[in-house]
Amino acid sequence: QVQLVESGGGSVQAGGSLRLSCAASGVTYSLYCMGWFRQAPGKERERVTTIGYTGTTTYADSVKGRFTISHDNAKKILYLQMNSLSPEDTAMYYCAATFSSWACYPSIEYPYWGQGTQVTVSS
Repeated sequence: QVQLVESGGGSVQAGGSLRLSCAASGVTYSLYCMGWFRQAPGKERERVTTIGYTGTTTYADSVKGRFTISHDNAKKILYLQMNSLSPEDTAMYYCAATFSSWACYPSIEYPYWGQGTQVTVSS
């Protein structure tokens, strides 16, 4: 059974940094498209960033230059480094994955999701 487990969320003041991690278990994979999504109360879920097997990344405009996604191929862990955080970044953050694609196409579906980790940024 595939499981994605996020960690690293917490509370931070505006301008601070956090690093989220997402560990996959129950699966052996080489190909992947993985991403971070977030959902704030009363808002729709937003795709924040994705990374594919080739290393190609995408970012939402709202986080470009502040967030960095990476994947440790040896440890099979997905990371999200978040810098210059603002209250607008407050949300539940989820990692998602598919292991049947080498690229993150815009319409790609993610069959696997983590339980989420809360990020709260105070002003």
